[in-house]
Amino acid sequence: MAKAQKNLYLIPVLSKSLDILELLQAESRAMTLDEVHRRTGTSKATVYRALNTLVHRGYLAKTSEGAYRHVARPSKLTFGFGSQSEELQFSNEVKKSLVAAAASAGVNLVILDNKYDGATAVHNAETFVEKRVDLVIEFQVEHEVAAIIGDRIAAAEIPFIAIDIPHPNATFFGVDNYRVGMAAGDLLVSYATDVWGGKVEAVLGLDLPEAGQLVQGRILGAFEAIRAQWPDLPQEAYARMDGRGLRERSDRLVTAYLEKNAKLRHILIAAATDASALGAIDAARRLKRERHIAIAGQDCIPDAVTEMKRRTSPMVGSVSHEPASYGPALISLGMALLRGQTVAPYNYVNHRVVTRASLLRKD
Repeated sequence: MAKAQKNLYLIPVLSKSLDILELLQAESRAMTLDEVHRRTGTSKATVYRALNTLVHRGYLAKTSEGAYRHVARPSKLTFGFGSQSEELQFSNEVKKSLVAAAASAGVNLVILDNKYDGATAVHNAETFVEKRVDLVIEFQVEHEVAAIIGDRIAAAEIPFIAIDIPHPNATFFGVDNYRVGMAAGDLLVSYATDVWGGKVEAVLGLDLPEAGQLVQGRILGAFEAIRAQWPDLPQEAYARMDGRGLRERSDRLVTAYLEKNAKLRHILIAAATDASALGAIDAARRLKRERHIAIAGQDCIPDAVTEMKRRTSPMVGSVSHEPASYGPALISLGMALLRGQTVAPYNYVNHRVVTRASLLRKD
């Protein structure tokens, strides 16, 4: 009775999988599915699923003839991930996707918060080097420390992926910033044409210069889309401000801008991030100027989705960078680098335009 009670704590399918793995270890040769089925007495369907799971996790390899053999299992890989900031929704969505993908691939993940701060990002990169991780995935905003981080990691001969902001010695992964900027600009053009009858008096870009020229392409692309529609709009109608991708800072800047330009009634605003876009809306709402602005953001974070669903919101849309796709793609890219495969220096993710209309159709 005691023995039967103890067996209640066993997991039968796991025990059968281990039987299969131990058989292949002992035989030290490739075996077919039928052979494994006969030797273990386990149902063929269970053997098939167990074999393919063990291949997926790297414990077995499948030969060109369809047989299975045991492979020497190296120590579990460890990736270091420097998260942009735990206080930013998009950063957390990327982290969530990466955590799930790493778990599925059997990769250990060491996560450190860069806190949207260059000095912290450098310190975290040095920590990854000290821990001798197998690969570093860096997501940080300050381009001025990118060279320092790149040098530290390269000196340690650790493969390196940089998200959204190029770093020396790193493989780039992220959106095509100019293209997503053009997409946001097209949204603003459509709104001004359809709702304002083509009237545009000013164009404001809430920029992120700390991230470097590539990320500034988001505002450049938006401005180019608007200029293409209204080539006669004077240069002085355009303004760029350093919103730093933050809500409160953008709120303060746009408040001052709207107060200074109290007579303007048709202002297009392109924001480098949704957090900046939401800050601009906070300012306009407080000053009762919502109807005078139209805003397009980047990232399509949950708070921006909620804002877009408001019937009177000036946020006409956001460009989703599809953070759920980041994790699987980053793990796959990291594995390719570790296997010594040739990969593209720039790896772009797909983006998707989201508007109030598209959200209502989805609901």
